[in-house]
Amino acid sequence: MSSSKHILTYLIPPHNLAQLVQGWLAEDTPNFDPAGVCVGSQEVEARLLCKTPHSILAGVPFFTAVFAEVGCTVDWLHQEGTEIGSDPVTLTAVVRGPARCLLLGERPALNCLARASGIATLCSKLQAIAKASGWHGEVAGTRKTTPGFRVVEKYAMLVGGISTHRHDLSGMVMLKDNHIWASGSITKAVKAARSVCGFSSKIEVECCSAEEGREAAEAGADIVMLDNFQPKDLHIAANTLKVAFPNLLIEASGGINPENISMYFSPHVDIISMGCITLGCPVVDFSLKVQRPRA
Repeated sequence: MSSSKHILTYLIPPHNLAQLVQGWLAEDTPNFDPAGVCVGSQEVEARLLCKTPHSILAGVPFFTAVFAEVGCTVDWLHQEGTEIGSDPVTLTAVVRGPARCLLLGERPALNCLARASGIATLCSKLQAIAKASGWHGEVAGTRKTTPGFRVVEKYAMLVGGISTHRHDLSGMVMLKDNHIWASGSITKAVKAARSVCGFSSKIEVECCSAEEGREAAEAGADIVMLDNFQPKDLHIAANTLKVAFPNLLIEASGGINPENISMYFSPHVDIISMGCITLGCPVVDFSLKVQRPRA
């Protein structure tokens, strides 16, 4: 595993990893495994094949943990975070273990790897676009993740080279329109949040105009999200706020996708967040093929 991506596996506490894969396996086989009777427990070998060329491999620790939980081993031929080649079909790993156990882990492991690799591949493309444009900021995901699968999706973002943004409501404070309307004003919402989060958490406020951004900054917000702005209006508002508040972080979000992201690059925009990274993200096509016993 390459050194730059290898350290990402250390982000996942072993007990969390075990809990995740046990939940996936229990969901897929809640009681009996009738098909297991057909294959028994003879040792078999299965080949993991990638059928989507030029994909970024992501999700190795999750895939491996699924099979470890059912008593199988995985030998990887490609490293986490590397691009799988241009061949129509690429041998990616070899899984060995008792037949019925290997087949118990097959679908949960493939589902995880396919989605994680799809997210990482998209993130890698977005990062490449940003780099080619010379933009200084960070492309980021959002909290629009699949329930129960957030750790995998956020991990895949890191493998793909972008920022995860906040992980959950307990992390960085984000005050959206509903928070503002329910509390009465941006100023009231920011001050109430600051009274409980103290110095240890940043506060971000979703704003629909430069005027709202100014109010948020004056109230003590660390980040202003300019939401659903057209590119031209975004550049004007971001410039205005940066001139008045040089240390304020500006985030752009809403309606941004791989096709139009370059229109939102600006020296005054620090973060571009995109829900499409996890909503409707394409997957990488993997299959696991058990090899026939040799005569």
